[in-house]
Amino acid sequence: MDRFFQLKQNHTNIKIEALAGFTIFLTMLYIIPVGSQILSQAGMPKDELITAISLVTALATLLTGIWANTPVAMSVGMGLNAYFTYGLVQGMGLSWQQALGAVFLSGVIFLIISFTRLRVWIMQSIPKDLRFALCAGLGAFIATIGLKSLGFITITPSGLMTLGNLSSPQILMGIFGVILMLLLHTLKVQGAFIIGILACSLIAWILGFATTPSKVLSMPSSISGIALQFDLAGVIHIALIPAIIALLITDLFDSLGTLAGVGAKANMFQDTSGKDKKLEKTLQVDAIATTAGAAFGLSTTTAFLESSAGVASGGRTGLSAVFCAIFFALTLFFLPIFSAIPDYAIYPTLIVVGALMFAEIRHINFQDLPIGCASFFTILLMPLSSSITTGLASGFIVYVLMCCFQRQWQRINMGILILFAISVIPFVFQN
Repeated sequence: MDRFFQLKQNHTNIKIEALAGFTIFLTMLYIIPVGSQILSQAGMPKDELITAISLVTALATLLTGIWANTPVAMSVGMGLNAYFTYGLVQGMGLSWQQALGAVFLSGVIFLIISFTRLRVWIMQSIPKDLRFALCAGLGAFIATIGLKSLGFITITPSGLMTLGNLSSPQILMGIFGVILMLLLHTLKVQGAFIIGILACSLIAWILGFATTPSKVLSMPSSISGIALQFDLAGVIHIALIPAIIALLITDLFDSLGTLAGVGAKANMFQDTSGKDKKLEKTLQVDAIATTAGAAFGLSTTTAFLESSAGVASGGRTGLSAVFCAIFFALTLFFLPIFSAIPDYAIYPTLIVVGALMFAEIRHINFQDLPIGCASFFTILLMPLSSSITTGLASGFIVYVLMCCFQRQWQRINMGILILFAISVIPFVFQN
């Protein structure tokens, strides 16, 4: 084991790696109830989603540990879950089977990119500030979804947003959840989100607001209703190309940003020129997991920033990921608990995670007019249109136009031109 994972070379041992793996598991355990709740609103059975998320998270994280030998865990992405349900299915009118087809295709393209130098070319083509705008816009998007779903804000008949009924017990429970999660996060408590979810659930069960789980353990649910159900033929249409590209770009930069954050704590993934084998292999696992995840009936799988908690605990090798995968495999038998968690105990997570993602706006140089204007439209239009595609497309279009207006031709490279052309498509083919 020491030889395979290079424990001595990385100044670690089995005990440290096990603790790091458990820390990662604890900090990202919330993805099981949250991810299944979001995806179930696309019309998919929740119990099957709970099992599929536990299974895919365990398998993808295990593969990261063994293939890439990095302390990185993977699961279905928060923002991409929201885009799958509220953007592709409810927004664009796709069936969840077609949306899975789009995820599968984006995964195949990501797979090709991760095994070639196209990854480096894409990274170098898109301005770094626009990547931060993507993250901030995604944060605003999922926070808005959380606020709407909780009932904290509602839509008036005239289409304006207003405060909901704040005397509602469910909304009050949600507000309590947000405050508790923010407090725990500020105090740097490991597992702040899952603690907040379970605390709200426990109170709801005691007060009779939600049905108490009849048992703790059970066998995993079958996933036959969602596995291998993706519809590829239904997404082979020019109007859906931008949506597939949006899934691809979001996954790519979400993963790169996450790995940069994780690597900064352990001096890993610092070389983005294409020569870092650990970075390359971790992204390859990400692409494989996204493609396989769609086959299991899930939205895009990506690297989780919570992995940095494991690194902070001393994790330096893939053995941390292996231990984390084992812990997630055990969650397969806790279906009754996850099924009984009320939705208003889950939505606070969207709000808090969205706020943390939105904080990336601080890295954007708004003094640069093309960057500032493009970032503004990217961030604003994602929550307003409930579409990552619209936000990204608007950002690329505005960036190119502003560069042209200022005659800064040198800033418009071939990659940006291609993305500009693709970005026009959703507006041309809009129903």
